[in-house]
Amino acid sequence: MNEVIRLTNVSKAFQQKTAVNHINFSINKGEIVAILGPNGAGKTTTISMILGLLKPSTGNIHIFEQHPKNKNVREKIGVMMQEVSMMPGLKVHEILTLIRNYYPSPLSLDELIEITGLTEQDLKTQAEKLSGGQKRRVSFALALAGNPDLIIFDEPTVGMDISSRNRFWQTIRSLAKQGKTILFSTHYLQEADDAAERILLFNDGRIVADGTPSEIKSKITNQTVSFILEPDVSFETLYQYPEIKHINRNNGRVYVHSTNADKVLAILFQEKLGAHDIQIERGKLEDAFEQLTSTNKEII
Repeated sequence: MNEVIRLTNVSKAFQQKTAVNHINFSINKGEIVAILGPNGAGKTTTISMILGLLKPSTGNIHIFEQHPKNKNVREKIGVMMQEVSMMPGLKVHEILTLIRNYYPSPLSLDELIEITGLTEQDLKTQAEKLSGGQKRRVSFALALAGNPDLIIFDEPTVGMDISSRNRFWQTIRSLAKQGKTILFSTHYLQEADDAAERILLFNDGRIVADGTPSEIKSKITNQTVSFILEPDVSFETLYQYPEIKHINRNNGRVYVHSTNADKVLAILFQEKLGAHDIQIERGKLEDAFEQLTSTNKEII
């Protein structure tokens, strides 16, 4: 069975507000999928419904072809939420031992230490005395404690330094190679661009884009062709072409913004400006994010 998550015509309304509006998607085993969108787009509500914490107003959700609240489904899921709370009065190794006992085939304590980078000092520290960074490591360990097949993260790297973030995403890629399915939300668009194999972009409760980062970036209209031009060479002649929207010069490079990068290349060859070190940028994820969440245009 390859399909791990399926949402069919799912909506969720709170009184007069529709938080999620008739969404459909499925996620297969081993995928790394990011849920992106502005605040209030429906990301957290969707994750809460997948976890069985909220009931859809309409539609159906199946996890491993079963209802999210089924016990054997919950035994296959690990979760790391943005807000981390720990049981006071217990040391970290005691908390991990307690949680591991709820699962039929948990990871060993040694495996959790190796995967998450927990230190001896972390394990001996009482929950209420943990620093922010320690809490994130412990929360990550708790998410993996049951050796889950599906792991869900809500803003997992908030508060992490660069080194910790890099280690975290290296670990995520390793888990996916083992067949684990990863679903995460983040406000760090570069993380989604680097780590996700697929992005679900939410806006106003709907999915406005579903595809790989490259596919989503390729569908935005703005493209940039940059090149080096000798300082005494003018690029004023480029303005006569309707395909060119805007030109600027920065630190010796000229940046031409257009809807057709191929046409710009042809123009540069035709005008014989002596442009060299030509580079093409077909859009950044943050550009796609801004464009798609402001226009509500669906490119699924």
